[in-house]
Formats: sequence, C-alpha cells, structure tokens
Amino acid sequence: MGVDTIAGTEPFAATSGHFGVLVLHGFTGSPLSMRPLAERFVDAGFSVELPLLAGHGTRVEDLAETRFADWMDSALDAHGELATRTDRTAIVALSMGGLLALHLARMLPEIAGLVLINPFVCPPSPSLVEMLEDAVEAGAVFIPGIGGDIKRSGVMSGGYDSVPIRSMLSLFYAAEAFSEHLEEVTCPVLLLTSREDHVVPADSGALLEERIGGAIEHVYLENSYHVATLDNDAGEVEERAIAFVSKLMAN
Repeated sequence: MGVDTIAGTEPFAATSGHFGVLVLHGFTGSPLSMRPLAERFVDAGFSVELPLLAGHGTRVEDLAETRFADWMDSALDAHGELATRTDRTAIVALSMGGLLALHLARMLPEIAGLVLINPFVCPPSPSLVEMLEDAVEAGAVFIPGIGGDIKRSGVMSGGYDSVPIRSMLSLFYAAEAFSEHLEEVTCPVLLLTSREDHVVPADSGALLEERIGGAIEHVYLENSYHVATLDNDAGEVEERAIAFVSKLMAN
C-alpha cells in the first residue's frame, strides 16, 4: 500500500470460494478493525476483499484531503476486484462502511445482501452540522477523535486519534442525502447493533428498520461498544454474519 501505511492497517484479500464478501471499515478506522471477521469468512470458504479506504491507515492529514466520494470509489474498486473472481457477492460493513454498503446495494442490484454492524445511517442533528460548519469557518481543521470505542480493555482498532472536520461533514451530508433512498435498497439485511454505542446513536438502526426496502433482521449486541468486531461480542458477530451470508449463498 505504501511506506507510510500504519502497520496492521493494510488491506486484505483472499480467494477461497465462488461467493465473495466485501468487508468495509469505518470512518477514521482501518482494516485492522475488520481483519478477524474477514479471516473467519475465508476460513468458512468465502473469498474476501477488505480494502483500506482512501485517506485511512496513514496520517490524519491524508484523510483531511478526502471526502465521501473518495471512500465510495475505494469501495467500488474493491467490489469490482472481488467480482472478477466470484459469482455473487455480499457486503459486511462497520459504521460508515454501512453507509457505503447501502450505496453499493442501491447501485448494484446483484449484491445478494448486507451485514451492517453499528452502521452510520441516520443524519446528525442540524445543530451539530451547523456547529461544525461554523468551526470550519473559524479556521478549525480537526477535532478530537471518537474512534476506538471498545468495551474490552487493551484492544486497539487502528484508527486516527483526531477527525478532519470537512471530511466528517462530507459524511454527514452523504447520510442526509441517502436517507431519502433507503427504500431503494431491497436486498436482505442483517443489522447488528450494540446496546451501548458512543459513536453512532440508536437512531440509525431505527431509521433502517423503518425505511429499508427489503427484509431486515435486527440483533442487539449486549456486551460491546461501537467497534463490536473487536469487542466482547466479536464471536457472536462472526457467527451470525457467516450464518447469514451462508444462507444467501444457498439461495
């Protein structure tokens, strides 16, 4: 990926079957947060593509130069690569990766289904957006990060410690725009949400259940915070995700 890539945050890919799983990390995060889950899918006989989204895994200054469209391009490129060596694909995504996954499912009807883990979907309050826009106008560039929200002690998620405001605003604008298109996502969805999440509010899960166009199964995780893929419920996340995608493969 490059000499500046943080150790452990590299992209991951493996070919292990004709059904592919695109795995997407979240905003300010990295593939490190999704690597164990991706490897479990490989062990279960699936081919996997886990990209490092643009601006991530290097320096937060690199992220400051990117916007939602850049992260979509990363996800699209990774899906295109995966599609060249598989017959069908599903997407498993965390946080902002969930919004990317929903965009892809709307664009690519051949996607068989989605596993969304604490997805960022619900637009934030207008007052928060206005506050951040005012901060940018005043010359602010970064705010303290909120990544690494893990209940289990001693676990690192490989994300940045600060957040570029303009990049975050692009994510917020994208969520606002896409909220009007959720009905157009008609593939099956497995929604996994933590009871206690200090990054994404429960409104995102509620919005999905209310507006998604396809069948949705909602499971609550009782012993994890936002990065549930590395937290106390990681085993349950892996088992449920693999079982859900296995059913898609059988259909």
